[in-house]
Amino acid sequence: MAEDWQEGGFALYLHWPFCQAKCPYCDFNSHVAREIDQSRWLSAYLREIDRYAEQVPGRVLTSIFFGGGTPSLMDPAVVAGVLDRIKQHWPQANDIEITLEANPGSVEAAKFRDFAQAGVSRVSMGIQALNDRDLQRLGRIHSVSEAKAAFEIARNQFDRVSFDLIYARQDQTLNDWEAELREALSMAIDHLSLYQLTIEQGTAFGHRYNAGKLRGLPLDDTSADMYALTQDLCSDAGMEGYEISNHARIGAESRHNRVYWRYGDYVGIGPGAHGRLTIAGQRFATEQWRNPGKWLEMAEGAGAENIRDAVSLSEQADEFLMMGMRLAEGIDPARFERLSGQPLNPDSLRYLSEIGMIEVGPHIKATKEGRMVLNAILKELLVDR
Repeated sequence: MAEDWQEGGFALYLHWPFCQAKCPYCDFNSHVAREIDQSRWLSAYLREIDRYAEQVPGRVLTSIFFGGGTPSLMDPAVVAGVLDRIKQHWPQANDIEITLEANPGSVEAAKFRDFAQAGVSRVSMGIQALNDRDLQRLGRIHSVSEAKAAFEIARNQFDRVSFDLIYARQDQTLNDWEAELREALSMAIDHLSLYQLTIEQGTAFGHRYNAGKLRGLPLDDTSADMYALTQDLCSDAGMEGYEISNHARIGAESRHNRVYWRYGDYVGIGPGAHGRLTIAGQRFATEQWRNPGKWLEMAEGAGAENIRDAVSLSEQADEFLMMGMRLAEGIDPARFERLSGQPLNPDSLRYLSEIGMIEVGPHIKATKEGRMVLNAILKELLVDR
């Protein structure tokens, strides 16, 4: 009998925690370090791969993702070593997607060529803005010209290249964003990630915002207009929004993130990396030690996993709902009921359908209007949980 995770697939995420500089908006587990013993890190990654392979052997991997931090700062030999060890342990899908995140300031032609030879098939670039003033405000260390040059290098080495932009930035108007997005669409190959700037507590932007020093942020109505414009322009360009913040041509959707959103299983390796693993019929939430030094010490010893918590069926149902409703395809209500032991509240479904927030059919999915207020939809669907 198939286990629930097989509905979403199986992936592996590897976290490289180092950056050249810390961006003021970033709340990811990233650190600036003067010296990094990359051979030592490779050895630690391999030990963790070996440990997880013993726990979930024989599964077919659909995706591998090097995230961070700035994984393009890794020595290509480290990437090659990791991929070789993974290949020894798990069979791989014929169309496996192997993604590496890159910042424009950390790439050059030879390095990208080496990443491709190591087995990387897709690059995701953190460009974030297409004007130099806003790049400086966002704390980015590259210029627009450097970003475009790096993007061209990537296009010459990889069939699949995605890049990220942040909108709803300081002093950005709707017309500004339209012009920038049109330029991005003219550059894009098959995938764009377009995120609204969020102010996270604990970041430099968070401290400035709390002190009233982060001025010029768009009003909520303007941010909503930017989101709506994003959906329309991307759709017109053949880059449909298959997830709240992600747009792709048909067939070019991120397979790795789809494992998350379709609630599959994934191994998480590296400082602070999270995972979801089903072992002997029980799904577990895993998390590795967050501090890079502590992680390295533990990976070289007893193991770098810090947390392993059993996830109840009720919690799994909630996670499946919250992740799956981000996708344009929505969720299979029968799968929710199998996990939860009960169907979604028919009164809530009827109400949300009547006000045009969701569509109810073989799949339950948010409408175009509903995706703008997804948190409110989830709150209504989870009210009786």
